[in-house]
Amino acid sequence: MDEQKKVPRRIAQTVLNSLKGGVVPRIGLPYITVGRKNEIEALLHDVDIIAEGGASFRFIVGRYGSGKSFLLQTIRNYVMDRGFIVADADLSPERRLQGTRGQGLATYRELITNLSTKTKPEGGALTLVLDRWISAVQSEALRETGLSPSDPALAAATDQKIYAVTASVSELVHGFEFAKLLSAYYRAYLNGDDETKAKVLRWFRGEYSLKSEAKAELGVNMIITDDDWYDYLKLFAAFFRLAGYTGMMIMVDELVNIFKIPNTVTRQYNYEKMLTMYNDTLQGKAKYLGIIMGATPQALEDKRRGIYSYEALRSRLSEGRFSRPGARDLLAPVIRLEPLTAEEMLVLCEKLAGMHAGLYGYQSPVTTEDLAGFIRIEYGRIGADQNITPREVIRDFIELLDLLYQHPDTDLAALLSSDEFSYAKSEAVSDETDAGFVEFTI
Repeated sequence: MDEQKKVPRRIAQTVLNSLKGGVVPRIGLPYITVGRKNEIEALLHDVDIIAEGGASFRFIVGRYGSGKSFLLQTIRNYVMDRGFIVADADLSPERRLQGTRGQGLATYRELITNLSTKTKPEGGALTLVLDRWISAVQSEALRETGLSPSDPALAAATDQKIYAVTASVSELVHGFEFAKLLSAYYRAYLNGDDETKAKVLRWFRGEYSLKSEAKAELGVNMIITDDDWYDYLKLFAAFFRLAGYTGMMIMVDELVNIFKIPNTVTRQYNYEKMLTMYNDTLQGKAKYLGIIMGATPQALEDKRRGIYSYEALRSRLSEGRFSRPGARDLLAPVIRLEPLTAEEMLVLCEKLAGMHAGLYGYQSPVTTEDLAGFIRIEYGRIGADQNITPREVIRDFIELLDLLYQHPDTDLAALLSSDEFSYAKSEAVSDETDAGFVEFTI
């Protein structure tokens, strides 16, 4: 556990607070990652394909608390280190893939708001990306033409390079308008026209609701709508590559919110949009783009309301005859998360114990025998093989660490073997089993 004392206190505090609250921390994941080696390797293979100009689409499927969001966050951090731009969003009743009241556009806006890079991992990176790209194009034009920075001809040369560079995306839907707006942003950047820059950014964020307004302010007779927002993500993926990034990764979690839509026709429209995105990536209509979506088994497999209720998706995503628990095909479109083993959970708890001791500056009283006893109790509960999740075990363990730190005289072995603990854990299993659609994020 000595190596855990090297975890910076700020990171340790964030990790422990997040996990105790039932959510995935955005930093510090390498310190606590255990298991999921095969799943991560499969997803990283996709990353290599995307970097070479391909595209991918994966579903990560697991129960609430099984580690879907943890895996998504791990991949998010990895691809940002590889030079990717990442956009992530959780679906909700207000954010869907398609809707009659702008729910699809709301998802697009959330994705653009959450654009992240290695240097700006918290989101809001669109302005940074545009400014960095323009600076790079200007430097290249300066180097090639030999003009002085104050020469008016440099702006024209840079403008030509902008159109030349974006010509490769002009064949995509709305590519001409996209290039025109990039040019408008560049001129505003050059002239210090913050008002026009703000208008272009507003357009890119999908905040114009009237074509006439966009025409009057920016000279483009197009706006991003609920029907075509995905086309603009493909454009952004191509542009980001031209701007010097490796590619774009889109992560959409909580597909259960589509499963919950009561109207059958509305659900089918959402699955139709999902099919469009799936087909685009597999048929080569998208480049430098990866899409990962997170879902529960019921949201995927329910043939009345789930993804499998849409026959075109069911026929594409259903497992073959040979895949089974313990021997899943991780190259298939759907990656089903196997439960972490007791041994993997023991390693994770050991890491957390060391991190906790390092954060609060004490010598951890938790021995390997204590950890093994805790894991035995957690995994020995009735129904644990079907109902236990990493989230439950982690929250229990961090609570124990907090209690031991605050009450040094507490006997851990006595606490774990107490009737109160055993009874509370049995009740927790029953509550979790009957909880229905209780939404968590880890």
